[in-house]
Amino acid sequence: MKIRKSILLAFVCLYSLSVSAQKKSKKDEVVTIETDLGSMKLILFDETPKHKANFLKLSNEKFYDGLLFHRVIDAFMIQGGDPDSRNAKPDEMLGKGDNGYKIPAEFSPKLFHQKGALAAARDNNPAKESSGCQFYIVQGRKWSKNDLDKQAARAARKLTDEQRKVYETIGGTPHLDGAYTVFGQVIDGMEVVDKIGAVSKDERDRPEKNIAMKVSVKKMKKKKITRKYGWNYEA
Repeated sequence: MKIRKSILLAFVCLYSLSVSAQKKSKKDEVVTIETDLGSMKLILFDETPKHKANFLKLSNEKFYDGLLFHRVIDAFMIQGGDPDSRNAKPDEMLGKGDNGYKIPAEFSPKLFHQKGALAAARDNNPAKESSGCQFYIVQGRKWSKNDLDKQAARAARKLTDEQRKVYETIGGTPHLDGAYTVFGQVIDGMEVVDKIGAVSKDERDRPEKNIAMKVSVKKMKKKKITRKYGWNYEA
């Protein structure tokens, strides 16, 4: 029992040191998703460490290169990351592919489905565990106060006043809050999400013309990210 407690204590200490190091880091990773319709730049959140580490790992391994945005719904979201989409036939149904594991849900009250949010897709498992590879980027739309009230009632958690203001002025998909893990944000190239959302789709919301992606990661100083893309890190 003492050995187990010692191991647990050591793990807690290492995790605390890791989190502390992340917070003190002066650099961050910028993810680039390239498509024929343009490129998007994203940052990943330290508040969702398992999702962040997994997405960076897959990106650096070139797992996503050649995969499709296989499900696109205008004014809602664009979804990709299904490994079965690589070299998929035009009439092939997509969306069920995985990479063999799930990621525990990482919900944070301050992370929500605003326009440009990067979130993990999942099946209907009761623990709300995320797919190990499939993701979506929120396009969404702006909401009136009355419509937002209805959407907020569908969400799994209460929206803050600040979040409600974002949904009314910038847009997003509020009814998904608390149900799917948000783990990143588009910081440049949101117009590309809009372009992808507007393409012609079949009856299963798969684009009629394949939209393949190429994903890369570059480490940059946080000050440079703020200066170049306008993303402000909390102190």
